[in-house]
Parts: sequence; C-alpha cells; structure tokens
Amino acid sequence: MSVRVEKTIAYTILTALSIGTLLPFVSVIFLALGPSGPNVTGLTPPESVSFDNFIRSWDQGGFAQLIINSAIVVAGVVPIVVIFAILAGYAFGTMDFPFKAPLFYILLAGLVVPYEAAVIPLYFGLRDVGLTDTRLGLMLPLIGLLMAFSTYWMRAYFMTAPDGLIEAARTDGANSWTILWRILLPGARPAISTLIVLTFMWTWNEFFLSFILIQDPDLRTAPAGLGAFIGERTTDFSGLAAGALIITVPVLVLYVILQRSFVRGLLSGSIKG
Repeated sequence: MSVRVEKTIAYTILTALSIGTLLPFVSVIFLALGPSGPNVTGLTPPESVSFDNFIRSWDQGGFAQLIINSAIVVAGVVPIVVIFAILAGYAFGTMDFPFKAPLFYILLAGLVVPYEAAVIPLYFGLRDVGLTDTRLGLMLPLIGLLMAFSTYWMRAYFMTAPDGLIEAARTDGANSWTILWRILLPGARPAISTLIVLTFMWTWNEFFLSFILIQDPDLRTAPAGLGAFIGERTTDFSGLAAGALIITVPVLVLYVILQRSFVRGLLSGSIKG
C-alpha cells in the first residue's frame, strides 16, 4: 500500500470520527437556537435564529446562582489540587524517602477504585460532622478525588527533569524548594496549564457528588442544577439544550485562553513520558 493511499485512509477515518464527535454538539446548538416545542429534533438548522431559549433557561433555571456556586467550588478545589499535586509530584518524581513506592501505589488506587462505591459512606460521614449541604463538604471529596491523577501527572513531568541538572543545583547549595521554584517550575508551565484545564473541567462538570451531597437548591452547582432542570422540563428540549450550552461556556473560555499551553503539555507528556 502506497503512502498516499495510507494518508487518504487515515484522513478519511479522522474526518468521519470528527464528524461523529461534532454532530451531537451541532445538534444541541440547533436545538438551542431554534423554536421551542416537544417535536423539535435538532437535526436540521433552524429557520430563524433566536436566543429566547437562552433567556428563558437563564431566568427559569436560576443559572446565575448555579454558575456562581460552581465558580466558588472550582476556586476552592483547583488551586489546592494543583499546588498539592506539584509538591507531591516533585517528591515522588525526584526524591527518595521511606515507603516511596508503596505510598505511590496506594495513591494510584484512587485511579482504579470507582468513587461511586464510596459515595454512601462518604455521605453519612459528612453528615455526621455537619458538612452535607455545604460547599466545603463538596470541595473536600473533589480534592481527594482529583489528587491521584494530578499527582501522577506532575510526577511524570518531574521524572523527565535531568538528574544532572538537579545534582548540579544541589552541589551549588540550592535546597529542594529552590530547585522546585527556580529551576523546575519555569519549564513546567505547559504541564501545569494542562492540569489546570483538566481539573477545572472535571470539577465544573462533576454531577454525581454534587447531586448527592448538596440537596439545597441554593447551593447546587451548575451540572446538578441542570439535572434538576431536566427533571422539571423533560419536554422543553430547546430550553434544556440552551441550559447545557450555558454551563459549557466557562470551560470553553478557559480552554481558549490556555489552549497553546494545554496542547504543549499533552505533546510534551506524549514525547517525554
């Protein structure tokens, strides 16, 4: 098979996969911009573009408060996860200490064990200490949930740091904090940016924990609020599509801002790791 034929086949497959990925998103956009009603399909472009569905969903679904709640949770979770992941990844990637391997494998168990299995005892444990129906009660499990992957991600980056560079810095009298802050972190910006985007996306989109741990409508996050909105308006497909697009905007904005660093971080991991 010639190289030209291989490229044609590869581009054909990639194009088909891209269309299959984008088609549901385009359908949601058509639904949100078209007329409301139980018979809409979202498979054809609307005859006229209208933003009434967005306005109605914003007002009736209370998305202003939902987005504020999600923003508060994200602001409490993402910085803590990123900071602790940098410190833990630096330790696991560049240092030797007792029980290093067992501790790392215990941490990796968080990537294997489904957190849904621990939701019920988690709920009762948080209820016993008065943390259900609170933002802190949602933030703490999310931090614990995200630490396994985040530490693994930063460890993979720090393991690519040249040993000679670290040893030379130590020979010159640099302590561990100086090596991390002045030598390794400047080159870690793509990896950190990628981690920020991923943790932001996962925290923002978290539905199950938010729906279980927070029953107060005034404290619900955007995905949980959308779930309640769906339960109330199962036939308002255009309004539901508009609500779904509303809560995706912050993730898209952050991705656009950090797009270059995000891609560099992914490529760096694939090349070095």
